Amino acid sequence: MSTFTIFLILIIFVAFLLIVVIMVQNPKGGGLSSSFGGGGSTQMGGVQKTTDFLDKSTWTLGGLLLALILLSSIPLVGSIETEQSSIQDTEVIQNALPTPDNAPVETP
Repeated sequence: MSTFTIFLILIIFVAFLLIVVIMVQNPKGGGLSSSFGGGGSTQMGGVQKTTDFLDKSTWTLGGLLLALILLSSIPLVGSIETEQSSIQDTEVIQNALPTPDNAPVETP
């Protein structure tokens, strides 16, 4: 498995988690986020705590997704540099080989 494939799998997983966290949120304080904490904010782990957790989770997953996308380009840059260096090595070898025009002349 290549490094890019691993990054791609991680990006898809984090994007899926980000979608789930965003869908759970409701800007009015209702919806699924209110069902996790019960009815009142006086309870431990109430709606306010759940909303804070979901908000922090959204920002964390968004930052992680951005970092994974940026890091996934590193293996591609490395493979491009390797390909260019192999092309340059081939050119150096071809230039070093004698050709009929500049072949050494043997004198007896």
